[in-house]
Amino acid sequence: QVQLVESGGGLVQAGGSLRLSCAASGRGFSTFDMGWFRQAPGKEREFVAAITWSGGNTIYADSVKGRFTISRDNAKNTVYLQMNSLKPEDTAVYYCASRRRYGSGSYYSKGSYDYWGQGTQVTVSS
Repeated sequence: QVQLVESGGGLVQAGGSLRLSCAASGRGFSTFDMGWFRQAPGKEREFVAAITWSGGNTIYADSVKGRFTISRDNAKNTVYLQMNSLKPEDTAVYYCASRRRYGSGSYYSKGSYDYWGQGTQVTVSS
């Protein structure tokens, strides 16, 4: 069993920055691929970014490419999402999720992930 706890959300003005953290408990963090998703009110949960178990590969949604950076520290069992140049349309609840390395399914698909955190609210004011 893996438990994921997000933190770092808040209210920020457009153009500002936030860094989200996701701390994992349980065994095997260094063998999990990790992803960040977000869900705005009335919308489907959508992919934001993912990082492979070793940190060697990262992928991003087009809407955040060049502004957001995903990283991980396996010694601390933590994955991060650095968000710069925030826009009002980035407002959402942000979730981290884990999946086994070499797992099947697309990194972009929420159905490919096994465990989820409770989410952290990010609000960007204009």
